Amino acid sequence: MVNLVWLGMIVFGIIVAGANGNIEVITRAALDSANDAVKISISLIAVMTFWLGIMKLAEEAGLIRALAWLVRPVMRFLFPSVPKDHPAMGAIMMNLSANILGLGNAATPMGLIAMRELQKLNRGSADTASDAMCTFLALNTSCVTLIPTTIIGIRLLYGSADPTEIVGPTIMATAISMVAAVVFDRLLRFFYGRRGI
Repeated sequence: MVNLVWLGMIVFGIIVAGANGNIEVITRAALDSANDAVKISISLIAVMTFWLGIMKLAEEAGLIRALAWLVRPVMRFLFPSVPKDHPAMGAIMMNLSANILGLGNAATPMGLIAMRELQKLNRGSADTASDAMCTFLALNTSCVTLIPTTIIGIRLLYGSADPTEIVGPTIMATAISMVAAVVFDRLLRFFYGRRGI
């Protein structure tokens, strides 16, 4: 569906540019955007590499395991159907840790692994998500971000006077979204669980 929306916007833009006699704008915009995308991608490699290295060091030093131990009561509350030593729990913790550091790209592989492991625990059909899968998806989407690494990198690239000034508002906004996601997850689970759905 999203592909159709993008295709529609592109086709509409070409039609409008052609109708106004400015078809060269399309070519210039495509080339400029491609150039900007490459510059941003290359600039973010350093930021991503640094934080991925920090994540790997934390994992090797046992900090991820220590963090998992500290938040185990919360994780047991959020994921009561997942056994405490199951590989899904480790993948969930790695995914949330990457999201907390603002590394959405690094979180994606761990999110896929977590979903695959949660699917192994899913006693329902392959087409129906379990409660744990829904909770994980809600947390993954709305996870609190303490260090918005990617945004800071983009702000640095574009010459922001204070690229880290967004840290406070980011923490507040993502904390509110995460609390809302957990509350709604629990409410919907309670409401639909009582109705047997």
